[in-house]
Formats: sequence, structure tokens, C-alpha cells
Amino acid sequence: MPDKVAPAEKQVLKTAKTINSDNKAVKLKKELGLLDGVAIIVGIIVGAGIFVSPKGVLENSGSVGQALIVWIFSGVLSLIGALCYAELGTMIPKSGGDYAYISDAFGPLPAFLYLWVALFILVPTGNAITALTFAQYILQPVWHGCIPPYAAVRLLAAVITCLLTAINCYNVKWATRVQDIFTGTKIFALLIIMVTGFWWLCMGHTENFRHPMDGTNTQPGYIALAVYSGLFSYSGWNYLNFVTEELKDPYKNLPKAICISLPLVTIIYVLANIAYFVVLTQDEILASNAVAVTFSDKLLGVMSWIMPVFVACSTFGALNGAIFASSRLFFVGARNGHLPAAIALINVQNLTPTPSLIFLCIITLALLIIEDVYVLIYYVSFVEALFTTLSVSGLLWLRYKSPNRIRPIK
Repeated sequence: MPDKVAPAEKQVLKTAKTINSDNKAVKLKKELGLLDGVAIIVGIIVGAGIFVSPKGVLENSGSVGQALIVWIFSGVLSLIGALCYAELGTMIPKSGGDYAYISDAFGPLPAFLYLWVALFILVPTGNAITALTFAQYILQPVWHGCIPPYAAVRLLAAVITCLLTAINCYNVKWATRVQDIFTGTKIFALLIIMVTGFWWLCMGHTENFRHPMDGTNTQPGYIALAVYSGLFSYSGWNYLNFVTEELKDPYKNLPKAICISLPLVTIIYVLANIAYFVVLTQDEILASNAVAVTFSDKLLGVMSWIMPVFVACSTFGALNGAIFASSRLFFVGARNGHLPAAIALINVQNLTPTPSLIFLCIITLALLIIEDVYVLIYYVSFVEALFTTLSVSGLLWLRYKSPNRIRPIK
């Protein structure tokens, strides 16, 4: 007669088996600290936007004064959104960002729709814009004074997208090390712009600020387009929420990283734009396809070649961070059954979501053929703002639906 096992003992054995199986399961490691979190947010935000969007913001604002107001407003709006995401991220400590929050608040159908829109529009389009900006700037010194060939820009953008995908597939630490290094590089590039711009201002060149509100567009449509361009430059502040499961002590490090990063980026952006407007006239900015290069040509002389290199490094880091974070979104979606199960697989040796990374790379490569970058910026900004609003609405709904849920940050 086999020994009878008491119900309590059965429960203990069942729990022990579950813990044992969880320990043996292949998981993504918690390898990201506070510095890595700040580097990811700053590294993704400070990418193509600050070097591309100044033209779009000024074009739709109509004046220097309103353009600066748009930059400040976009930063404040992004900070408010980021603080909402800090509450969501600590209340729902899951990777996937908006996907996890929309699913928790409104159910699987809206989350499913968001995931597929992000898969084919939001994430790969943003990555394609960043890759194209990298190629445009790195090739600018070679074709000095003219626009680099269409095919050369697209080919280089495709090569760099594949290279960064390979790095992210190989090792998480390599990807975060690349992120840390290039975040420092892009901050240094913007410091060069700010210091030289304010040096020019101290020499008495104030003519571009004598009538800052002249030509202001007051039509709501133009103001909306200006804000969309500004918000595009701040996009990426929610990407750390995509990798919450890989963040050490997310209850502390997630809100800290957000509260450090957003004010820092807003200050840098406003000062960089003031430097642009001090040195360049409105006509020069509107005629330029690479504002930072035009700025360096006018002010840095024989050292003007350094700016395209720094800008390329900036966009390189931004693309790396976006690939790293957004691949986790599709990994989580596939794990929940909303994408093919193969995308939820993990490389056993490297512990990276390799299928998700490769799938994202393929879609990004397909979008590189689109020629007009500004159409992509407006389109992506509108769709992204729509789903960000849905996530914040989920925050308010959960306050009503689950008032007693633990909220480390409120």
C-alpha cells in the first residue's frame, strides 16, 4: 500500500515543483541598473529628433518665439506622461510598456490592436527615421555642400540596422555598453552646440531674437503639427517601461530614471534650440536638411566635420536603445499569444530574444524605402500620442476600478 499524502503536503510538493521549474526556466536576466536606465531613456530620446525636428517645429510655428514655446511645452507634456508611466510601471511591474498597461486596464483586445500597430507602424518607423538620419549625417562630409545619394543613404541605414540587431542578439551587456558610451557622446555633441551658440550670443549677435514672435502661426492645424514635431523629439521616454523585468529593483530605479532623464533632456533641448536660433536665421534653418551640420559649417570652420560625426554617434546610440527596448515589447506580446509563438523564444546561450529582434529588423528594413521623413514623423507622432493617451486613461480607470491596488508611486 503506498503511503497517503496529506493535502497540505501535496500543496507543499506542488509549490516546490513550481519554484524548481521556474528556476530552471530560461528567462531574461535583471542586468540593468539606474545608470543603464537613465542611459536608455536619454539615449533613445536624444536621437534623430533634436537634429531633424527643429526645422519642422520652426516651419509650422512660424516664429522663433513660438518654436521655443513648443519645445518647452513638449518637454513638460512628456514629463507629465512619464510620471504617469512611473506609476503604471511600479503598479504593473511587467515588461511591454503600453501593451501591458492597456491589457491590464481594458483587456486583451485593445492591447492586441496596440501591439500590431506598434509592430508595423510605431516602432519600425521610428527606427527607420533614426537609421536614415544616421546615414544622412555620416555621409554629409563625403558629399559636402550637397545631398548624399538616395541609394547610399538607404544602404548605409540598412547596414547599421542589421549591425545593431546582431549586437543585441549576441549579448545584453554589449548592447547596454554601447548605449552608455554613445549616450555620453551625444550629450557632448549637444554641449558643443550649446557652448558655441552662447559664445556667439555673448559676442553681441542678438539680431535673430529682436522680434521673436514675428510671423507666428496661430492656426490650430499648424500649432498641432509643430507640437507633433516637438513630441517626436521627446519620443522614447516610455521605452524603459518595455524592459521592466530586466531592471534591477524596478520600484526604485524606474521612477528615478524617469525623473532624472526628462528634466535633463528638456533643458538640453531648449538650450540647443536657442543656440541654433542665435547662429542661424529662420531661412537658413528652413533651407537645411541637416540643421546641426549647417550650424557647424557657419561656426566651427575647419572643424565643422566633427558635428556630422557626433550626430551620427548620437543617432547610432538612439537606434541601439530603441532596438533593445522595443524588441521586448514583441517578445512579451508573443509570450501572451498575440503574436506567433516563435517570436517569444529566447536564445539559450545568450539569453536574448533573438527571433523578436530579427523580426523587428526585417520590418524596419522594409520601411527604409519611404523617402519623405517628415511625413513619417507626423504620422508616427499622431498614432503614438493616441495610444499614450489610452495608457494614461487606463491609469485613471484603474484608480476607479482597483483603488486598493498597491501603488509605490502615485
